Amino acid sequence: MKKANLQIVRENAFSLIELLTIMGIIGVLAGIAIPQYAGYKQGGFDGRAQIDMRNVATAEEAYFVDHSSYVTCNQTNCGELLPGLQALSPGVVLEVTTSTQSFSISASHPQGSGEVFHWNQGS
Repeated sequence: MKKANLQIVRENAFSLIELLTIMGIIGVLAGIAIPQYAGYKQGGFDGRAQIDMRNVATAEEAYFVDHSSYVTCNQTNCGELLPGLQALSPGVVLEVTTSTQSFSISASHPQGSGEVFHWNQGS
């Protein structure tokens, strides 16, 4: 009887240890990147609120030049009351309060950091 020559042939593949090591590295990188991404996203929403606040302030000053008064408005009606104002970003909560010669703006975004930004202008 002949003995069969058995040879172990190693196929080109990854071992279980190698796969687990790679998955661990990916997990660590994801653990670092995901919280950073959330912070960047909040900063973007805060930036939207600040840009809208600046645009409303510019529109208020332009309105004052023509009418010698400021307009009290919020995110829903500023576009109608202030001609030339670009559309506000979706979700921005904005409020403008006025007196005879000054105005104050507060703006925030619910998906932002929670900070409320303020702009006070007196002429």
